[in-house]
Amino acid sequence: MVRCFVTGGAGFIGSHLVDRLLAEGNQVTAFDNLSSGQERWLQHHDGETNFAFVRGDLRDAETLNQTIQGHDVVWHLGANADIPGGKLQVDKDLTNNTIGTHNLLEAMRSAEIRELLFSSTSAVYGDPPVSPTPETAGPLLPISLYGAAKLACEGLISSYCHLFGIQAWIFRFANVVGSRMSRGVIHDFVHRLIRNTKELQVLGDGQGEKPFFLVEECIEGMLHAWKNTQGQCDVFNLGCTTTTRIDRVAEVVIEEMGLTKLSINYAGGRRGFPGDVPELYLDVSKMRALGWATQRTSDEAVRAAARRLIQEATSRETSVGPRTRLASAD
Repeated sequence: MVRCFVTGGAGFIGSHLVDRLLAEGNQVTAFDNLSSGQERWLQHHDGETNFAFVRGDLRDAETLNQTIQGHDVVWHLGANADIPGGKLQVDKDLTNNTIGTHNLLEAMRSAEIRELLFSSTSAVYGDPPVSPTPETAGPLLPISLYGAAKLACEGLISSYCHLFGIQAWIFRFANVVGSRMSRGVIHDFVHRLIRNTKELQVLGDGQGEKPFFLVEECIEGMLHAWKNTQGQCDVFNLGCTTTTRIDRVAEVVIEEMGLTKLSINYAGGRRGFPGDVPELYLDVSKMRALGWATQRTSDEAVRAAARRLIQEATSRETSVGPRTRLASAD
């Protein structure tokens, strides 16, 4: 049994990770400030002796130092992930992501915890200098404060690995999708269409193209790298070899909601929002060489995620309109 400390443990990816770690017989503490996570996603673990939930903030070093004691490994998923919001509140990514990560590293050093798995992002590449983009691509010039903060976190983690004997696995995610999402293009399309079944607004020109992969495959990839590599501080792209255009994402969501005779309005512009990377093709050959690859294409992941999000949304709505059907769970 491994004693796991999961920051962001009530969030989208974090809550799925908690489920998986507990299913494998580990002891898990989920640490989350509930700014975007939902405690209800963990309620099915209430009463389990190997599980504890702590409402805490990475910016609160005292609480962090107290609750991290006695763990073997840290899964660091806690972060502000609102990329457009970073332009409106310019210190949000710095305080939540970079300073929060520094506090976590200091807490790990104090508690003598030596293993860290960190959820970084493909946003560190900015507009990628080469495509498909490998982990060795550079220079890394993020175009969002979110990407810049995550890149700063990577630098801090690397330095703590080399100075204080921590071992780290850094994962640069493609677009992770699935149930419990609180943001992202699929989530936004579903909820816009629930509110208005006649019209869908798409930010940007719809021509952006990105890799989408399911949350359970993301977790499987992290676990696989953790169990099969021993580098001091290593970086892995996680995603799939295929991509999906944003206009195709819109089509899939519309199909899964059973909607017809609606208009799609494009807001125009290459980027969907400030800091958006419109085209991304990740080189995932490093993970493939370790024997891991996603089982679904990007298009398949988009459709599966759309079905799950529609089911979640409609189960929480009293009515979603006469043209909307509840898709079967995937």
